[in-house]
This record gives sequence, C-alpha cells and structure tokens, in this order.
Amino acid sequence: MTKNLVVFDKIHKSFGNFVAVEEMNFDIKEGEFIAIMGPSGCGKTTTLRMLAGLDAPSSGEILINDQVMNDVKPHERDTPLVWQSLALFPFLTARENVEFGLKMRGVEKAERKKRALNWLDKLGILEFQDRDISTLSGGQKQRVALARSLVMEPKMLLLDEPLSALDAHLVIRMQSVLTQLQKELGITFVYVTHSQSEAFAMADRVVIMSKGEIAQIGSPRDIYREPANQFVAEFVGRNNILSGTVESVEHNRAKLNTPSGDFFVEVKAGQLTERDSASFVISADLVHLSAGEPDSKNTVACQLISEEFVGSMVTLFLENASGHEFKVQMQERELSKLELDLAKPIWLSWSECSAHVLGC
Repeated sequence: MTKNLVVFDKIHKSFGNFVAVEEMNFDIKEGEFIAIMGPSGCGKTTTLRMLAGLDAPSSGEILINDQVMNDVKPHERDTPLVWQSLALFPFLTARENVEFGLKMRGVEKAERKKRALNWLDKLGILEFQDRDISTLSGGQKQRVALARSLVMEPKMLLLDEPLSALDAHLVIRMQSVLTQLQKELGITFVYVTHSQSEAFAMADRVVIMSKGEIAQIGSPRDIYREPANQFVAEFVGRNNILSGTVESVEHNRAKLNTPSGDFFVEVKAGQLTERDSASFVISADLVHLSAGEPDSKNTVACQLISEEFVGSMVTLFLENASGHEFKVQMQERELSKLELDLAKPIWLSWSECSAHVLGC
C-alpha cells in the first residue's frame, strides 16, 4: 500500500473574519499527481500556500512524512513551488536561474552547473542555457521554472496554476511534459488549477473545492461520471441536471416526476424512497438525438437554441416546452450523419444506467 506523504488533519484557515478554508481532512500519497480545483475564492491556493509554509493554519495540523509542519519554515520543507508568474530572475540567464537554489544551499560551482545543465537538457532547453530570461518564449520560461525546482531533487513539487499564462497549444504540450516528468521521477505533484481539462488530463485524483470546503475527492472519471452533489455536477462539465419527486421505487429503479416529464434512473438499495425530493445528472455526451420519438423510457422533445463548436466536438444547447435547457455533446461528424432538421423538434433520450443520482 502506498504511504501517505501529506496529511491535512482538521485544517482550518481564517483571515480575520473571513474563513478561507473550513475544516479540511485529506491525504496525498507518495508519487501521486493530485490536482486541487474549484472556482475563484474556493480556498485552493490558500491550501497550497499552507502546504508550502507560506501561510500557517489557524487550527489543525499538516503532516509531511508523519512530521507536523505547522511551524516549519518554507525553506526547510523541501516543497518548491512553481508560481503562476514563474518568478524567474530577469537579470540571470536560464542556467543561472536553475542554479540559484543550489547556490543558496552552498553547492560547489562545478556541481551546480553540471546539475543545472542536466535538467535543462531533460526539459529540452539546453541550447538556451546562456540566454536572458526576457528573450525566451512562454513555454521555454515555464521549463526553466520547472528545472529550477526539480534540480533541488524534492520529494514533492507544488504548482500554482503554472500553465494559465500560456497559449492553448503550449498548454497541451506542457501537460505532456509534466505528466511524463512526474511518472519518470516518481515525485509527488500537487497542482492547483481552475482548468478542468488540465486537472482531468494529468491528475491521478482531483480535489474539488467550494467555499473553503472539499466538495469531492476522486479520480477524474469518478468525478465526471458520478459527481457527489449538484455543485460538482454543475462545475465539472456539460451536465444535464433534473430535479423532482420520487413516484415509485422498484428493485434498483426509481421513477421521478419532474417539470420536464417522468424519468427513470438506476438506484442503489435504500438510496431513494417514495416522495423523496431528488436530483439526477446525465452527462451531455451520454444523451442521444433522433428526429422522431425513440423507444426509450427517458425521452424529451426540444428545440435547438444554439451550437458551440470546439474543434471536432460540437455542443448543442436545446430547450424543452417547460423551458429547461439541455446539453448534448458529440463528434461533429456523428451529428452530420444524423441528418436532423434542426428547425424542427429534436428528441433526446438516455438510458437509465446513464443517469446518476446526486447527493445533497
């Protein structure tokens, strides 16, 4: 079993009367890539800063390798942080930036140069070793910042929205660089981001935060397909959420009455009972389209409102007679094969097993 490297034990953080982080309990495994995400002001960066030692918890304990770190200074933690702004020294060359931390630790000149060149080479920017930082591209600067942290050979690397300032094509490239590095080195990565695509593409587990609390922790797939509550379902993607009252429950199937119609959803034993208020979610990519009413228990007729194209993917935004908006996501080539008349009503349908009942 993989050992816990970090434990947040009943962590609370306030700034005056403002509560940034409510009581927080979770762990980070050795060699894990964990992403912390959520909307602005949710507490994700404060959580990272407490782990780095830049902010102290108001109460609770942070443990690294079973040692309480609350009063340990940042430079004594071996938890380098790659900032969103990168915080490179403009008056130093790329190699000198990478060497800086080693110099502060008293590493001899020849050794620190050797180690710096090794990391610049690993990150594919050895040819820029003598270049001024101001002459490098955004992606090259990002690699210098990574090399400066990794040359210290830490057990854990903290990253605070490190790709947010990069162009879209560089973001994809740097995602590949980060995931490959993390797997090769076995270093624990703690990555704060507001981007779902970054978190889901790279992380082993994702922590979703809301208003200073953890809303859900799980693998990207679990969070996407089985959101724990309505906040997560709304936050993580193109989801359709329907709410209503349970009319009946038979075996592992519940029938819900909603303003948009009656729908069936698979449930676990004891999960719902008659007359319960309940909500369920259907991912936009699990909804099917057809020109006529399909032979399905879960169907609704809609009118197209708008379309959104992102590369080869298209998201359709539709509305039913009661005014509820639905989203359908699919490959553009699949949509064209359906030959739908988008000026006429379109039928949506989904299977009972595709719907997921939300918690409170």
